[in-house]
Amino acid sequence: MPLPDRRAYLGDVVAALKAHWPQNRAVNILCHGHSVPAGYFATPVVDALNAYPHLLFAALKHRFPYAVVNVIVTAIGGENSAGGAARFQKEVLPHRPDVVTLDYALNDRQQGLDAAGRAWRAMIEAALARNVKVILLTPTADRTQRPDAPEEERRPLREHAEQVRALAAEYGIGLADSLAAFDAHQRTGDLTDLLSWTNHPNRAGHDLVVRELMRWFSY
Repeated sequence: MPLPDRRAYLGDVVAALKAHWPQNRAVNILCHGHSVPAGYFATPVVDALNAYPHLLFAALKHRFPYAVVNVIVTAIGGENSAGGAARFQKEVLPHRPDVVTLDYALNDRQQGLDAAGRAWRAMIEAALARNVKVILLTPTADRTQRPDAPEEERRPLREHAEQVRALAAEYGIGLADSLAAFDAHQRTGDLTDLLSWTNHPNRAGHDLVVRELMRWFSY
């Protein structure tokens, strides 16, 4: 199944964001994942105001000035997708999200492709069963993705990114390709322009993620 049309996939959500009072309602966007959406920069500093969930909130409010929108973060530093899946029913779905973003691939190298795939599928299917729209994120790059890194260092993250892309296509859901955005930057710039730590993006890196997410909120 191909990826859905960006304008159509979140059509109902965008309509709700565009609505004026008294026809509007609260729209809940929930960011689930690991340390990156949680806001970790140079560990142990948590700079949530410069992380992509908060920047997404600001971008949505700029594009939809009449919207009542909440961007909720249920991310935990150090967690992989198996941990995220274990928390999904009790800590994500009770917020009644309109849209859920999933961002775990950076940490999923610890558990491997098969275990990660099962966990991502569990979260995707639980969300879809509640008619929640889902946007998957490929990982932001870490130092293993610098052009001069050995292929054995680069490969594991890229394999997980490919799995995330394949899952988005299989389920016909949204994809924000953060890794592709980081790769595009590296064609003209340096990876360190986007990093605050060996494996965490800085504000510029988070801005790239927001740009990819906001493509789904167009009209």
